[in-house]
Amino acid sequence: MTDAFHPGVSSLPETPLEALGPLVREAVIIEGRTFHITHPDGFDRSLDHPAVRSSFAADEFLPYWADLWPAARMLAKAVMREPWSPGLEALEVGCGLGLPGIAALARGLRVIFSDCDATALRFAADNARANGFHNFRTLQFDWRQPPADLRVPVILASDLLYEGRHVAPLVKLIKKLLLPDGICLMTDEDRPPAHLLRELLPQYGLQFTRQVMHAGIPGGRRFRGTLYRIHHVL
Repeated sequence: MTDAFHPGVSSLPETPLEALGPLVREAVIIEGRTFHITHPDGFDRSLDHPAVRSSFAADEFLPYWADLWPAARMLAKAVMREPWSPGLEALEVGCGLGLPGIAALARGLRVIFSDCDATALRFAADNARANGFHNFRTLQFDWRQPPADLRVPVILASDLLYEGRHVAPLVKLIKKLLLPDGICLMTDEDRPPAHLLRELLPQYGLQFTRQVMHAGIPGGRRFRGTLYRIHHVL
């Protein structure tokens, strides 16, 4: 799960490193390939930090990005399976730790890691470099206020449908930033607001298909979710 941030605030968040606690380096196996992802050892530890409490009190912001959510694994799996043309540019929205974007780098895409939290971008960039990739850039923005001049052929998004108020801004972002012949791959753990996504996409001239996905830690719990393949209606 990654983050949204309310429009109208004067600055975007930067979660203090000391709020995150100890870090762990996890080997994540996606379609037979191992990626090394560094992340905090337990997202809940950050919730008592004064800076995090202050951000929540002001804007209901929490650093959800600090956990490696199952939907990110699902999206990375989908990215690894996709028949990409080399050199395409992909925007990962709410990138968090960056696993799906790193999978895209492994498939030869150029990646823009984006998130509203500057610390998330630091983790995504560090994780990309730790896996041997450098063909990326980072971009901090609130997904309710996307850059006016950005258009991309690929949008990647995982576990962003955790509150109903997030859905319309995400659909508007896809409509605005996705090139006419582009594709958005979005994964979700079938959270309740997903029905709003399915209702709103056609209203904004976007069509979609759905595919059941599973992901989890080898030998551990398996999670079920949905991959949405979203296109402009041509």
